[in-house]
Amino acid sequence: MASLNIFTPVPLTAGIGNPTNKFPRRRHNSVSFVSNSPESAPEIELEFIAPKPDGEGKFPVDKAKAISGEKLMRSIMLDNKIELYATYGKLMNCGGGGSCGTCIVEIIEGKDLLNERTNTELKYLKKKPESWRLACQTIVGNKENSGKVVVQRIPQWKK
Repeated sequence: MASLNIFTPVPLTAGIGNPTNKFPRRRHNSVSFVSNSPESAPEIELEFIAPKPDGEGKFPVDKAKAISGEKLMRSIMLDNKIELYATYGKLMNCGGGGSCGTCIVEIIEGKDLLNERTNTELKYLKKKPESWRLACQTIVGNKENSGKVVVQRIPQWKK
């Protein structure tokens, strides 16, 4: 959004300010312009694979979309009511502060569409596979890229 500043002269009254009226006081007005760009923000498609198969032996998949670079994976999952935590994590989690390690996910596809592991992740996941991430530390996209990310929920339950 662009902004243009316009100053409107305000006449001085007698006895106040400059009596010669050479330098009138100015009132600040602001006008804003909104750019209607034909391009929309890039989107990331996400697929979340359930940790356990259903009655037919298939792993259910939940889908979501997010604007690239705007949200953490944890927020996307919670906003879309996609199960994030195992039983213990449902009862005891840090609320996204990166201090408990209960929001572990595994990135199956699309690792290049996510931010690098943070120092917090390096601490909590040092003995875990490189594909494991903390959802509360994982930014989905970088505002410029688009694509698909496939995520295994609660990978510690996988057989």
